[in-house]
Amino acid sequence: MRIICPICGERDLREFHYEGSSKLIDRPDAGAGLAAFHEYVYIRDNIAGINEELWSHEYGCRGWLLVSRDTNTHEIMSTELARDAKFKRSENET
Repeated sequence: MRIICPICGERDLREFHYEGSSKLIDRPDAGAGLAAFHEYVYIRDNIAGINEELWSHEYGCRGWLLVSRDTNTHEIMSTELARDAKFKRSENET
C-alpha cells in the first residue's frame, strides 16, 4: 500500500505508523470504575467501510496525517495534514 504524504509525496506504507481512528473518545471520569476504563482503553468499533484514521509519517517528515481509507479494500480516498484538517474544521464551525 502506498500513502501520499502532503509534505514528502507518495511513500511506501512501511514509512508510516497507524495511530488509530480519528474519532474522539470521551475519557471516563476518575470515579467511573474499572469496567469503564477497560472499555475506554480496549474496546473499539471495527468499522467496515470508509473511516478517517490518524497516521504518523514516522520514517519521513514525522508529520501527522488524516487519512480517509476504505477498510474493506484498503483504498485511500484522501490524505491531509492533521493540523490542516483541524484548522479547516474549526473555521467551518464559526
